[in-house]
Order: sequence, then C-alpha cells, then structure tokens
Amino acid sequence: MSYAAAINQLNSMVPELHTRLGQARRKFSLDEIGLLLESLGNPQQSFASVLIAGTNGKGSTACTLASILSAAGVRTALYTSPHLTRVNERMRVDRRDIADEDFARLFFRVNGEANQLVEAGRLPQMPSFFEILTAQALLYFAEQKVQIAVLEVGMGGRLDATNIVEPILSVITDISLDHTEWLGSTISAIAREKAGILRRGGALVSLPQGPEVDQVLRDAVEEKSVRRVGAEAYLPPIDSVASRSYTVQALGAAVEVDSPLFGDHQRRNLALAIAAAVELAGGPGFPVTAQAISEGIHQTIWPGRMERIQRGDVEWILDVAHNPAGAEALCKGLREAFKVKEEKTKILVFSCLRDKPAVEMAQMLFPLFDRVILAPIHSPRATRLEDLKAVADTIGSMADPVGSVAEALRVASERSQGGVVVVAGSVYLVGEARPLLMNETRENR
Repeated sequence: MSYAAAINQLNSMVPELHTRLGQARRKFSLDEIGLLLESLGNPQQSFASVLIAGTNGKGSTACTLASILSAAGVRTALYTSPHLTRVNERMRVDRRDIADEDFARLFFRVNGEANQLVEAGRLPQMPSFFEILTAQALLYFAEQKVQIAVLEVGMGGRLDATNIVEPILSVITDISLDHTEWLGSTISAIAREKAGILRRGGALVSLPQGPEVDQVLRDAVEEKSVRRVGAEAYLPPIDSVASRSYTVQALGAAVEVDSPLFGDHQRRNLALAIAAAVELAGGPGFPVTAQAISEGIHQTIWPGRMERIQRGDVEWILDVAHNPAGAEALCKGLREAFKVKEEKTKILVFSCLRDKPAVEMAQMLFPLFDRVILAPIHSPRATRLEDLKAVADTIGSMADPVGSVAEALRVASERSQGGVVVVAGSVYLVGEARPLLMNETRENR
C-alpha cells in the first residue's frame, strides 16, 4: 500500500477526543493501546524512554534533549505532536524523519492488527488517530534499534497513549490552563493529570512554577517516592538575561548555551533539557558530555517557534502560540524584538481553534500590531473568521478576514511595506504558512 493511501486512511480516522457515533466523548484508557502493543510484540520494551509532559515547552524540551543525546552518539528517537507540515515529522531517529515507505508499511501493519483485534472482540473500538500513530512510532523505534526514545506527551499525561511506556525519567515543563474540557478547569487538576507520568521510585526533572502546580508536584513526588531533579542550576546567570548565548556549569565543565530557539521562555526549556541530559549521563550507554550538551543545543531544529524567515525586505516571525501561555511568551519576545524596529510596520496573521480562548489571546497580541489579517485554517475545530472579526472589533483592533492562508501572506507582505509580519495563533496556521514562505524564499534565491 502506498504512502498516499496511508495518509488518506489516517486522515479519515476517529479524532483523539471523540468516538465516531455522534462525536461523543471518547473514553480515555491505556488498556486499548496496551493490548494493541502486546499484539505487536511490545516494541516499547526494547529501548529506554523519557516522557515529557506539560502545557507549553514540552516539544522544545523534547527536541533539544533528543538533539543532545544524538550529539553524544546515542541512537535516539523523538516522538512529538502535532506536526507542522507532514505527519512524518512526529517520528524521528537521530534527527531524521521516518521515510514515506516505512511510514506506509508500519501504518498498515498497526492498523491491520487493530482491525483484527476489533473483529475478534478483543478491542471494543478502533484505536484513535493518536493511538495508532503512537503504536506505529514505538514499533518503528524498535525496528531502528534505538537506545532511547524521547516522547512528548500528547495531552495530559495520566491517560495519554505515550504513558504506556515505562520511562526511566519523567520531565514536566510549564503548566497552564489548556484543554480544560478534558483535563479539568483548574491549574491543580491539570497538574495532577500531568503528574500521571511519574513512576514509583523514579525521577522527575522540573523547575519551580506557581504555588498550585508546585504543591501538586510535591504531593505526587512524596506519594510515589520520586526523586526530584531540579533544573534551577542550568538557568542562565542573571547578568546574561539580555543575551541569547550564555554559559552554565554541567558535568564538571562549562557548557556554552547557544540555541537557535528564540524567546526568553526557551531558557526554562533549555534548563530542563540540560538537567535531563545530566541525569541520563549517569546511566550505562549514555555517554553524555558537556561538549555534547553544547553541540546538541546548538544543532536543535524545531521550526515554528519564534522562527525568523527573511523574504526580500520583509521579516517573518512564525510561532504556533496556540494558547494564552504561548501567546504571553510570544508577546514578551516580540516586545523585545520590536524595540529595534520601532519605525517598521507590524502585521499579524492570526487564527485559532474554537476551543481556545480567542478573546484572551487577542487582547494580548492584537494591540502590538498596526493591522491584523485573519486567515482561515483547515480544521473542523477552527474559529469562524466572523467571530474573530467580532473579537477584534471589541478590543478596537483593525482586522481584515481573507479567503486563504496564501492570500493572508500576500496581503500581509504588501501592507508591511518592508516591516515585520508575525504568523501565530495555531499550529494549523503556521503549518500551512511555513511551506508557502519557504518555497517562495527558495524561488527568490
């Protein structure tokens, strides 16, 4: 079966959060993916795993840690979600996406196994989109004989499909309100779901957060006799707050931190990745050194996170910023970036999903720009453009709906007059905009 056929079938599958009948709530459970993996020979047991949960920063942390391990010569897998452009991005081994032929072959193997389990009455329903991909990734990593897999939790933690592995290390990044319909309406409730990735007698890498999150994590650490590994020592020195490059001490040596990821918020993610790498360095088979940490950080590739693209005389900044915490971090980074571009015209291309607090995000972002272009995105969960226009009108921002992402980029480029255009608000938006910009950039060379 072809790659195109695999993608078509995957796209027709049940979403992670609903069942097919009437789009009712899907029952979360690890039992079903556990049964599917058992029928596939439990591939997740053939390598070590690190689980990374959180609301924001978990993808950046996971990608940086995987890059460090690869730089150390460890055969490393990385599983992230969602993808920006192609689903293959979710499954990487030593920085390389899974090949189309491997993706198709393994998709149909996992999907076929699931069908047989349903027909035999062993599974009550077909696994979701995310469960199939998770099983497929774990099978691929086992085939590739990786030594360790760094797994980004999809949503929550306790009942997320990735939590089927037995991690040798758990990492929790910054937690804020998101996915409240499924995870709970309070920070404490969401933190408890994230803490579900901890294992009795295991280790947790974390940084201090707010009092509610810290209390939940303290309780979970005590209840499960978990050893907390603090990442505070790897935060940048106070006198380097204005610099993207700085030095920290790790493994008895100086580590030069020079990440391609922009934004002050990335420093917390970098500290977590360094702390996790140092913790793994003590185990057999993980020859992590200070030099590998430095090289791995510098070689990290994680598009769509305060990513800058120069096209002609227009500077483009792409950031997924898909929830209030992400929007706040983006605003902080933009205020710093805009200080040296005070005379430049600033345009925002924006869209978001309807389960996100559009008003709160708009109140933070829209006032920073001279004009907002509202773009449609290809998702059944997309906020209607007329609703976004009403939000903009309410807060007094000039906003124009357009018919496509391509049109939004064209209009934004024209109106910026050689200024700055920021594309933000949704992974779907950045995922569609980025290849358009990259193709045009290549054509201009």
